[in-house]
Amino acid sequence: MFQPKSWTLLEDIDHACRYILRTTNGRTLADYESDETMRLAVERSFENIGEALLRLERTEPAAIDQITEPRQVIAFRNRLAHGYDIIENPRVWEIITTTLPRLHAEVRVFLSKEHTQ
Repeated sequence: MFQPKSWTLLEDIDHACRYILRTTNGRTLADYESDETMRLAVERSFENIGEALLRLERTEPAAIDQITEPRQVIAFRNRLAHGYDIIENPRVWEIITTTLPRLHAEVRVFLSKEHTQ
């Protein structure tokens, strides 16, 4: 059973994933590159995901072990937050289309367990 704060962190990750996926659905890399508002919102959502994973790693290390490449997601968050001037849009788009759906599915598994406990 997770600590209450851990559930909140998982819900925050779920919310940010859903936001990014909904915002970018049906869009292309060219759309992403030309829409500053979308880029800034997506980047901020990724920062939230990375920060929540970092905190989850501290409160529920066993949960982090069940998430694919959590350290890479956290490192991506750090790059967005601290290396904002070297962000490569094609790399962000690749993460949106490959890594994010898997992360979201893994988090949804945890959240579905919350409702059965």
